[in-house]
Amino acid sequence: MIDFNPHAPDAIAPSLVPQRTLATGALMPAIGMGTFGSDHVTPDEVAAAVLTAAEVGYRHFDCASVYGNEAQIGAIFKRILSPDTGIKRADLWITSKLWNDKHAEADVIPSFEKSLSDLGLDYLDLYLVHWPFPNFHPPGCDVDSRSPDARPYIHENFMRTWRQLETLHDRGLVRHIGTSNTTVPKLKLLLRDARVRPAVNEMELHPHFQQFELFDYVRSQNIVPIGYCPLGSPGRPERDRTSEDTSPLEDPVIQRIAAAHNVHPAAICLKWAVQRGQTPIPFSTKRRNILANLAAITADPLSDEEMRDIVTIDRNCRLIKGQVFLWKDNQDWRDLWDEDGVIKQ
Repeated sequence: MIDFNPHAPDAIAPSLVPQRTLATGALMPAIGMGTFGSDHVTPDEVAAAVLTAAEVGYRHFDCASVYGNEAQIGAIFKRILSPDTGIKRADLWITSKLWNDKHAEADVIPSFEKSLSDLGLDYLDLYLVHWPFPNFHPPGCDVDSRSPDARPYIHENFMRTWRQLETLHDRGLVRHIGTSNTTVPKLKLLLRDARVRPAVNEMELHPHFQQFELFDYVRSQNIVPIGYCPLGSPGRPERDRTSEDTSPLEDPVIQRIAAAHNVHPAAICLKWAVQRGQTPIPFSTKRRNILANLAAITADPLSDEEMRDIVTIDRNCRLIKGQVFLWKDNQDWRDLWDEDGVIKQ
């Protein structure tokens, strides 16, 4: 049996973790454990990190089929939910995501069912469309790689995918459905046409990329923003790095506030995220970091002045640009993000 201590002496009580109230009234922990191991962390190492996270008090886990580790994480969930731990399925919030090559109507439900089976669960709390584009690329490919079948966002096609998520919701297999990497213009169309509204939008959010317009829009629509790359993704692959990228962990304002609180700059990024109203999903394999990330949001909050100071350091620095999802040669990655309010074709 996998060694798991549900009463670890260094654990933080899950009751101390702030909660987000979704439009349905459901409560979701305001911090989650990411499970994207990038190119350098094996599925077994990610699974071990999930086990550690559960030991120290995490109850929210953000998974995805494309991460290639759901079967390994499923074995960990089985151990976490063993009768001897006292942890019930209702205590956990578990998310998975539909990958881009499974947008076809006939592929959505089988892909979901595989994730559900791999994770060893009877239902998911949240299922997201990972990207609004059905454009496939092989794992580890160069950012200049393009699928010959790539195409722009076509709303009618996206709605066919969304209707299958609504069916899963109707069947009780997923409690909430949502979007990821979706812009204001695309969300407006979805909200116009959806029968089951998205509960969340997962999006890149950190002090150097605060996404003011999108953040305010989703909140105005009672959609909870979940923030990936909350620390500026220091472990992202080299292929995703560009010369204009900046690091919030190295920002003088973040470092000054961290010194005042006697914590690592990562803790300040997470405090800011949770106090602002988003739900960060950091990832680490190191127990001390996993614990420190959770501890950061349960005590010693930032002052109003510190929160205002962080507003001023936004640099509009998108780190995950999505180049591989473009549908034309020599196309600017900004076309993916509808920066002028128009969906590009």
